[in-house]
Amino acid sequence: MTDEIRLSEAETYRLAHDFLTFHGLSQDQSAAMAGILTKAQRDGSLSHGLQRLPGTLETMGHPAFDREAVALVTPVTPAVVRVDAGFGFSISAALAGLPALIERARALGIAMLAVNNGFHSTALWPVVEEIAESGLVALSMNPTHDWVAPAGGTRPVLGTNPLAFAWPRAGKPPYVFDFATTAASRADIALHRQAGKAISEGWGLDPEGRPTTDPAEVLSGAMLPFGGHKGSALATMIELMAGPFIGDRTSRQSAEFDAGQNAAPCHGELIIAFDPALLSTPDDLAAAESVLDAIEDQGARLPGSRRHAERARNLRDGIPVSRALHERIRGLMEG
Repeated sequence: MTDEIRLSEAETYRLAHDFLTFHGLSQDQSAAMAGILTKAQRDGSLSHGLQRLPGTLETMGHPAFDREAVALVTPVTPAVVRVDAGFGFSISAALAGLPALIERARALGIAMLAVNNGFHSTALWPVVEEIAESGLVALSMNPTHDWVAPAGGTRPVLGTNPLAFAWPRAGKPPYVFDFATTAASRADIALHRQAGKAISEGWGLDPEGRPTTDPAEVLSGAMLPFGGHKGSALATMIELMAGPFIGDRTSRQSAEFDAGQNAAPCHGELIIAFDPALLSTPDDLAAAESVLDAIEDQGARLPGSRRHAERARNLRDGIPVSRALHERIRGLMEG
């Protein structure tokens, strides 16, 4: 017996959807969450795939979480849309606001979507990729909890604060990247702890502010930004743009709101869509393709290419799922 099983995309989605509805999540939220977790699992982003399902129970157990939340889409200006997640999962609200964002970006050249009051536990890249597949450029960011010490500091202030970007390509998958502004994602550190493995130096500090390679110590101490002051500055920008700028919580406020419940962070998300034809010509867009081609032609990895290769392989051969994780998910639906 192998340590993993393989499921079709439909079976993976059904497993996630059944789990969420079994635990009382509304159909709309279950569909949004199951869809995004399936995409992550399909593309090999295991830390943001089905691995997240058991943790949704802690999030749904938060006193403020609303299993029946319905996203409220409100136009603010012709170029700005706000979506209140109503203290449900933020992915449901983000997807509810996408049609209005895309419509406005096509009409005006640029548009912004502010998602408020959402519990966020999914990757950013599937949403920006969807925007790019409609022919637009996309940028997305959000704070988390104050898990990260700023460069030169020892006490957590910032979040892991991911940033995602997508650029459309004619006849090819979009160019997409999505990364935390920390040396490693919190999910990856948690996976190291689960596997009993040490982490790399420079990923974090213990509760006394000392460098450590013990993942448990970092998870109770402080993570570190990538690139020293550069990652710290990017994280601070995201903190401001996806927090106070859109009228939502900073990472410190998100942690205070959690009040020790161990739920996913509840905060805002900023998504911006641009029409690449706004200021450019076909020749300019051809030049953009030449840049991306020049990266690949010399054998360098283009961000997103590994995910697309995983996607093709797993759609052909089945999506791998840890047998232990599959049994745990199934076990949490018994009784």
